[in-house]
Amino acid sequence: MGKIKVGLIGIGNCASAIVQGVLLSRRDPSRTKEVLYENIGGYKIGDIEFVLAIDVDVRKIGKDLGDAIFEGPNIFPRLIDETKTGVKVIAGPVLDGVAEHMREIFMPHGKEVSMDDIVRAIKDSGAEIIVNMLPVGSEQATRFYAEAALRAGAAFINGMPVFIASDPKGEWQEKYRKAGLPLLGDDIKGQFGATILHSSLTALMRERGITVNETYQLNIGGNTDFLNMKEEERLMSKRESKTSAVAHTLKNPAELIQTRRIRIGPSDWVPFLGNTKVAYIYVKATSFLGFPVELDVKLKVDDKSMYAAAMVDLIRLAKLALENGLAGPIQEASGYYMKHPPKPVASPFEAKRMLDEFINRYGKRASS
Repeated sequence: MGKIKVGLIGIGNCASAIVQGVLLSRRDPSRTKEVLYENIGGYKIGDIEFVLAIDVDVRKIGKDLGDAIFEGPNIFPRLIDETKTGVKVIAGPVLDGVAEHMREIFMPHGKEVSMDDIVRAIKDSGAEIIVNMLPVGSEQATRFYAEAALRAGAAFINGMPVFIASDPKGEWQEKYRKAGLPLLGDDIKGQFGATILHSSLTALMRERGITVNETYQLNIGGNTDFLNMKEEERLMSKRESKTSAVAHTLKNPAELIQTRRIRIGPSDWVPFLGNTKVAYIYVKATSFLGFPVELDVKLKVDDKSMYAAAMVDLIRLAKLALENGLAGPIQEASGYYMKHPPKPVASPFEAKRMLDEFINRYGKRASS
C-alpha cells in the first residue's frame, strides 16, 4: 500500500491534532490506539502524508507545517518533539475566512492569491485529497477551495458547516460526479462529541418508542472557534447542521422545529477553557401511558482530538473511494462522520452498519 497524499486548508488547532496524531502513529502506534478503525482497506493512520498546507496567518506562512501548527493563536499542546514535515505553508486567499472581529487574532496577509495559484499548488504538490478546516462562516472561501480541488483533480473533504456535499441544489454533487472525484461532507462529527452523543440518545429514545417533546444542546469552549462564532451571522449554517443531525433522529422533527422546541449550537466563548469543550444536553420526553422522561447530560472533551480522530478515518475512506473509482458524494462515509451529510441518517447505529459494509466491500477490493 502507498501513502495517502493530503493537502490541509487551515493550519489551526485541528490541523495540529491531525499532524501530530499521524506522526505519533508512525513512531508509536500504541499512542493512537483509541481510534474507530486502525486499518481501513489496508491503510493505517501513519500512511497519511502531508504534501500541501495553506493558511492566511502571516505567522504560519513560509514555515514548515510541523512548526506552523505551534504558532499563535493555536493552543493544541505539543505531543511529540520532532514534527518537521518538509512542507512549507503557503498563502491562501483571505476572502471571508477571517471575520472582522478576528483580524487581530488570525493576522491575515495582504497578498493577492488567485484560483490559478491554488490549483497549481495542489497539482504541483501531488495532493490527491484536500481537507477543508476553515473557520465557521467561511462560506465563500470554502466554495473557492471546493472548486480548486475540483479543477486540480483532487477529492474534497469538507469538515466545516458549508453545504457542499449536501448542497440543496445538487450542483456540487454533480460537478464532482462529472469529474470522477469523491466528495465527503459536511461538518465533521467528533469521535465522541456533543452531536454524536445527542443524536445517539434521541435515536435510542425513538427506537424505544419514546416521544421527544423538547431538547437543547448548549456548547461552550475557549478556543478561537468559539470566539469566531460569537458573531451570530457566521454560525447560521453551524446551527442548521447540528440541529439537522439531531432532528433526523426524532419521531416529530418538523413539529419541534416549527414550535422552536429544539435549540442546538455554540453558546459562548469562555477563554480559560482553551480547547476543552463542555456540552450540556437536555431532553424532555414522554413514555408509555404519558409518563415523563427527562435527561440531563454534561459532556467534557478535548475538542480537537475529537476532530482529528474522525478526520484520519475520513482521509482513508476518501482514499478508498479514489482507488475504487467512486465519484460524487460518498454517503456511507459522510452519513457516519458528518453532521450534515448528503442524505440525512435517522440513526447513528444504522449509519455505522452502512459504513462497515462500505469498508468491507471496497476495502477488500482495494487491498486485494
